[in-house]
Amino acid sequence: MKFPFTWLVLAVTAAVVCQVHGADTGLIRITGAISPATANYIERATQVSARSEHACLVIQLDTPGGLLESTKEIVQHLYESPVPTVVFVAPAGASATSAGCFITLAADIAAMAPNTSIGAAHPVSLGGGGGGTGGEDSKPDAVMGQKLENYASSYIQSIAEKRGRNAEWAVSAVRESASITAEKALELKVIDLIAADVPELLRKIDGREPGGRQLRTAGTRVVEIPMLAREKLFQMLWRPEVLLILTLAAIYGLIGELSNPGAILPGVVGGIALILVLYMSSILPVNIAGLALIGLALALFTIDVFAPSHGVLTTGGIVSFFLGALMLFNNAGPAFRLSLAYIIPATVLTTLFFTFVVGAGLRAQRLPVRVGRETLVGKKVPALMAIGPTGGKVFVEGEYWNAISEQPVEAGRPVEIVSVQGLTLTVKPA
Repeated sequence: MKFPFTWLVLAVTAAVVCQVHGADTGLIRITGAISPATANYIERATQVSARSEHACLVIQLDTPGGLLESTKEIVQHLYESPVPTVVFVAPAGASATSAGCFITLAADIAAMAPNTSIGAAHPVSLGGGGGGTGGEDSKPDAVMGQKLENYASSYIQSIAEKRGRNAEWAVSAVRESASITAEKALELKVIDLIAADVPELLRKIDGREPGGRQLRTAGTRVVEIPMLAREKLFQMLWRPEVLLILTLAAIYGLIGELSNPGAILPGVVGGIALILVLYMSSILPVNIAGLALIGLALALFTIDVFAPSHGVLTTGGIVSFFLGALMLFNNAGPAFRLSLAYIIPATVLTTLFFTFVVGAGLRAQRLPVRVGRETLVGKKVPALMAIGPTGGKVFVEGEYWNAISEQPVEAGRPVEIVSVQGLTLTVKPA
């Protein structure tokens, strides 16, 4: 009887230890720009952690910023999360800039690693799904920018107040683009703690009670929740570089199909790329002026094929395309800016495409017909036999043809081909 009793005691003790130390801890890693794919990933991770009964979900964050709409979705997911959330700005050298600042402040527990930074949340760095067309002196843009700044400052203030963090500094991060280190953030009560790595973070948050739920995280097993294949794909797609490449694919494909009818493949590729461009441009902060300049460049390239201007229109097209690509995301933050490493090759490739591929195709279509039935009209050939209204024969380009003529023509006399109807030629005396 003692043996079963001993095992019973051990089992009860193990159960108590497990209860003390809690369940596993979920972990996801967010790097790069904040996009719709990021919002979906975080929402799914909170649901997975809830089903797995994790003690909490740790979101390791390192981002230069992202889209405002996606940031709002993530904040709502953190508010509604069925498990406590911990945003951990790490590793050393990481930052929670712009959108990352909003996300960090919205977590149940905000933590940072040493030598990291947070802040610079001015709305100019938050893509809102569309770009303006004017410059800094444009009055409509200035008014819209002020409205966006007021909204962002009140929004981040409400987040900080909800989580009991320094709301005054949060507002300054929006209005003044304030940015501070982890140590200063802890001093100003912007974050809750500093930890070198995830194990130290779990030890330090052990015993805290976010939302009235006591955490037992010391020594728990960390379970990473990876991105799904489709989430990785969409995370890769929501990039300005991808949008530029798809734009080029749409241009090359559709114009290639128009200049070479019947090729089919270029048209299919261009059509799919165009649909993706339209969808992505409704979400990414695209500048309409940039798109207009790219469209003008395409028009100039095409016109120069039909009306040669000794390179003037082509030069204008090159300049227009380069400026358009440069301005395409100039209203977005650093996370959504096109680098010259993409803009210059795209400009050169587009110039070569229109100069050699499209130009050659369009010029070929304008050449006179050199083969086929259309070339028979106007030719003069001898009649093989007498030709009349009822018929006759001629020999043209290595073939025998039936021929008819309103005026009788003797055999051997030259005739001129007037028209072609099926396999019969209408001729007249030459």
